[in-house]
Amino acid sequence: MVDRPGTAAPPSGRWPWPAGLLLSLIPTSALAHASDRGHVLLLPTGHYIIGGALAVAASFLVLLLVRPETLERLAAGRLTIGPAPDALRLPLSLLSFLVLAILVLAGVFGSRDPLSNPLSLTIWTLLWVGLTLLQGLLGNLWSWINPWYGPHRIASALLGKSVDAPPLRLPAWAGLWPAVVLFLGFAWFELIDPAPEDPLRLAWAVGGYWLFNFAMMLLFGFEAWAGRCEFLSVFFGMVARFGVVGREDDEKVSLRLPSARLLQTPALALSSTVFLLFTLASVSFDGLSRTFFWFALNGLNPLEFPGRTALIAINGVGLAIACVLLALVFFACVFLGEKLAGTRRHFAVTAGTFVWSIVPIALAYHFSHYLTVLLVNSQYALVAFSDPFSLGWDLFGTAHMPVRAAVAAGSDSAWVIWNAQAAAIVGGHVLAVLVAHMLAYRLHGTARAATLSQLPLTILMIAYTVLGLWLLSTPTAA
Repeated sequence: MVDRPGTAAPPSGRWPWPAGLLLSLIPTSALAHASDRGHVLLLPTGHYIIGGALAVAASFLVLLLVRPETLERLAAGRLTIGPAPDALRLPLSLLSFLVLAILVLAGVFGSRDPLSNPLSLTIWTLLWVGLTLLQGLLGNLWSWINPWYGPHRIASALLGKSVDAPPLRLPAWAGLWPAVVLFLGFAWFELIDPAPEDPLRLAWAVGGYWLFNFAMMLLFGFEAWAGRCEFLSVFFGMVARFGVVGREDDEKVSLRLPSARLLQTPALALSSTVFLLFTLASVSFDGLSRTFFWFALNGLNPLEFPGRTALIAINGVGLAIACVLLALVFFACVFLGEKLAGTRRHFAVTAGTFVWSIVPIALAYHFSHYLTVLLVNSQYALVAFSDPFSLGWDLFGTAHMPVRAAVAAGSDSAWVIWNAQAAAIVGGHVLAVLVAHMLAYRLHGTARAATLSQLPLTILMIAYTVLGLWLLSTPTAA
């Protein structure tokens, strides 16, 4: 999708440089570009920001009055739907691979306009925006449509190799560090590369990424590589734990309250914790890098956008700082919280447990940050799917469908969108406080120790609420 300039309105005031560093800490889980956000400047954003911060703070105080046993019973409740239809996994994966191959061909031979090419619209809108939200609602759909699973099974059968006995084995010390490296490469391409939306450029990147991971899966096995190295599978698996639909230990599919499964997940290893934090930081920086504040901080005129090529070095350094800074601040809050609680636990285990509480914030900010993108660009995708190669086809009867950009424009739409965004941000942070409190109670065993351990993280979450709403409302230059 195409970056679009925000409303050209001057900033209302100058922020000190430490605020820029803090702004890079706003967490979110998805990686896509947002469209215009200037219309929210017409709304009383100050009231929303203050109200949101007070709501998150109040949720922490309310938890002091609620018995942990009550929350435990709510989290344990489930409604069983039935057995998981595992037989569909292979055909769905093969269908997904076929669709991906067609999309890559469309990227090579189709329109060079990102808003007319189905590859660009699928990757940046339907995958990163739409599928991430579905994962957070319906569980791990990616495991059923993973485009490597089916081809790997077939290739292993043709080569006469067992899928359970790959030629090589990943060492335990590698953890999820390969996924961290692959994600950082992807983040650089998505946020720093001059033209990530260009269909031809994107087709080479997507095709090369698929082939590389397919080769690694043949060497190390699908489950090992997808579970620890292929960052899409790792990321979607983490996000899916928020969902109300999911598979239980007894292989049954059931319904649970949002975030309930986060309370039953084991602590992440250090590499996994860093991976999750880096994914949040990267999209936080995506939002920050287009604000008037960021341009002014780097001595650039936001009304004379110089293009992404001129910002490669600046944004590259900014992305690295954002990732490292978020990790350091999170680890510092966890360390300080454990000191206040007076407990002596392995720090990596504690951090790996509490990092799950950031998933609700990530999904909430993902929804808020990219809502207008999903509303508008999904319509362009319907048009592009009917004529993927720009040959005048109308495969699904949508090739000439008018795109209604007014769904995200105008005062009425602005009011609805902003309230939905603000509600998601505040609601996500309230859920995060709840999850963190429950995880702390399970770790420490007493309400007092759990409360003390969560004070620094709660302050950080309140800051995220304020900064998240500010980032949604501030004018952008590109």
